[in-house]
Amino acid sequence: MAFPPQFLDELRTRLPVSEVVGKKVRLVRKGREFAGLCPFHNEKTPSFTVNDDKAFYHCFGCGQHGDVITFVMETDGLSFPEAIERLAGLAGLEVPQSSPEERERAKVRSTLYDVVEQVCGWYQEHLSQPGGQAAYDYLRGRGFTDETIGRFRLGYAPDGRGRLLQAMEARGVRQDQLVEAGLIKLPEGGGNPRDYFFDRVIFPINDSRGRVIAFGGRILGDGQPKYLNSPETPLFHKGRSLYNFTMAREASREAGTVIVAEGYTDVIALAQAGLPNAVAPLGTALTEDQIRLIWRVADEPVLCFDGDTAGERAALRAAERALPLLQPGKTLRFMALPSGDDPDTLIKARGAEGFRTLLAGAHQLVDVLWQSEVSAASHDTPERRADLERRINARLAQIEDPGVKYHYQQSMRQRLRDLFFVARPAKGGNQRGRGRFDGPKRPELAPGLGARGDIGAMKAQQERMILATLVNHPDLLHDSLEALNEISLQSKELDTLLRVILNLAVTKPALDTRDLQRHLIGSGYEVPLGQVLHTQVYRQASFAAPDATIADARAALDEILGQYRYRRERLAPDRVDAKEDLADDNNETKSNRLLELVREESGAGGLYE
Repeated sequence: MAFPPQFLDELRTRLPVSEVVGKKVRLVRKGREFAGLCPFHNEKTPSFTVNDDKAFYHCFGCGQHGDVITFVMETDGLSFPEAIERLAGLAGLEVPQSSPEERERAKVRSTLYDVVEQVCGWYQEHLSQPGGQAAYDYLRGRGFTDETIGRFRLGYAPDGRGRLLQAMEARGVRQDQLVEAGLIKLPEGGGNPRDYFFDRVIFPINDSRGRVIAFGGRILGDGQPKYLNSPETPLFHKGRSLYNFTMAREASREAGTVIVAEGYTDVIALAQAGLPNAVAPLGTALTEDQIRLIWRVADEPVLCFDGDTAGERAALRAAERALPLLQPGKTLRFMALPSGDDPDTLIKARGAEGFRTLLAGAHQLVDVLWQSEVSAASHDTPERRADLERRINARLAQIEDPGVKYHYQQSMRQRLRDLFFVARPAKGGNQRGRGRFDGPKRPELAPGLGARGDIGAMKAQQERMILATLVNHPDLLHDSLEALNEISLQSKELDTLLRVILNLAVTKPALDTRDLQRHLIGSGYEVPLGQVLHTQVYRQASFAAPDATIADARAALDEILGQYRYRRERLAPDRVDAKEDLADDNNETKSNRLLELVREESGAGGLYE
């Protein structure tokens, strides 16, 4: 909802930034400002300042900046309306409602919070009564202490239909309010109301402000469903809520991340073991809204699902849902549990430190996607390899952020090269590790191109081949930008042309071949372009021609760049040695030797020697 500007101004006036920030950061006055350790990054020397006169905070270390509303949103993981509600309570202001309907809904919600809170206390009371002994024994059998049971406000919904309504009506709560809160239900054909939860262990579910909004119930003994959550209500939306979010949000600032487990008992077991920064979805796969909610408090939350087939499927579904949402710095990580284990059993077996060890080795989202596709089918034929590449590209097409998508494409392209290419010995038995497809041969170069002779002319021709391939197949640019940026061509004219093309690939990524040529000619590069797009180049390297398939062009370019990487790696130790020799004895011979190695290492020529 939109809030009147006058109300927001009044809110900021009544609440000095230092007063709100000071509840979470130890501030020391320095002149007209306050200083303290930044709550947004780890630091030992204060770089975080608060200025009440200007009504903002600023960190000179990490760049975080904002006002009192922004601070509450960032530190507590609240939405804008939620932050306004909290601050209005501190300031003693009533939050304005946008319409009579909204005001009525707000009134209903306020009443329902009281109703659900009363019911939560009633469930807690029954856990300690004789009828709740089986529920209490179950919780103790899971290893939960009385302190933990109290901290999470665990309870018991007694058996016997209608008991909740009877108890709440005695406290002044109406039947319609209990129905609205999802705590009792009315039979469709008429009859007496029935408790929604009965003979179940009760797990209260809180909102981001710590208010009880719903419950989860586990059946005692046999029966289905094993776990039951409250239905959707004005207070509770299952796909937008997380179990233990309030506690985990506070703990995440110290822990640096949030753990996403599968269920209530996993979260409670982790908290009892000293890992209170854990949350759980509510009986469903992790939703987009839940991912966004977690990202409010942790950039790289760790998903920790059970080490079974169902847990693996849940992790993959979460990865798939996260793809369109990925932003620079915002991702998911995945903790691999031993087969058959869940967080509860793992902690019992290995303790908190054993869990933290596995947590530290959590996999990146890109690793999960890669493994899921590679393990899905064999890739021992060209057709199957093509299908693998197609499936991976379909995954990456879901990523909406262009920067994140580009780096995923780069990573996957390199993984495909590493998977499909193997080392082969050079002629004469010299193991030079040149990469190629394990199966199909790369597009052949013209005879004599790899022969000894005019090395300078050969290198120049190879450079023209690279450029011709890029101009005629510009789609390859984005997959190879990093590797191409590392190449320094022998010809200054052609090297300049390469830099222009690479810059265009970044600034104008949608350019096709015709547009690219038109831009180069218009920028004064008609002569070098004519040298590159020459029939002599195409006769010696058909993969560079306009009519070559993108697959042939990609295979050839990948091999060129792969051999270039090999050259760099092979020559790097010699360059280091030469640099050290020059430092010990600076003379012209050693200087020329170092220069020669640098040129050879960075040059694209000689790749097919």
